[in-house]
Amino acid sequence: MGVIEAAAAFVVWLGAALVVLADGRRGLALGMGLLSAGFGVLEWASGQPVGAVAVFAGGMVGSARCWRSGANWGLMPAGSTPRLVLCVASALVALWVAAAVTTGGGPQLRFAVLAALGLMGARVLMSRENAVVLTSVACFAIALAAAPGLGATSPGPGPAIIGGLIAAGVMFLPAMRPPAALKGRVSGG
Repeated sequence: MGVIEAAAAFVVWLGAALVVLADGRRGLALGMGLLSAGFGVLEWASGQPVGAVAVFAGGMVGSARCWRSGANWGLMPAGSTPRLVLCVASALVALWVAAAVTTGGGPQLRFAVLAALGLMGARVLMSRENAVVLTSVACFAIALAAAPGLGATSPGPGPAIIGGLIAAGVMFLPAMRPPAALKGRVSGG
């Protein structure tokens, strides 16, 4: 089962990387779908079938909502080289921490949680578009829902159910538009 878990962890990272590299709704939806599928497999492998279904279903509902609300992919737009470097560097750091620094079972889950939380946190901080922020927050909730599986004792399916509900619900929030007075203004420090 270690190969399946390793592949699922890679799928989680790939989904998180797509969310970081995409500006269009279709790219964001594909990234969120991959991330939730990967975490669903990792939850199932850790003995939480109810949690796996909750994480997968919540992520897929959010992904479907994101997919339907836009028609462009927006993958790797001009100026996204720093985001690509962020994706690769975060994977290397998460792999190093999961494999060499920490101990215990489940290095695949540790890698997936670290990579997803780091990438989604960075994406929330670097974005100004509502769709990107909402997708990142939904993916962050999915990663946090899987994180309790890292502990010695299992908290049960509760965190995964809550995370799945948050991931699905966040995508139904209305997109805010800036007031007309703020559209042309540049924020200064």
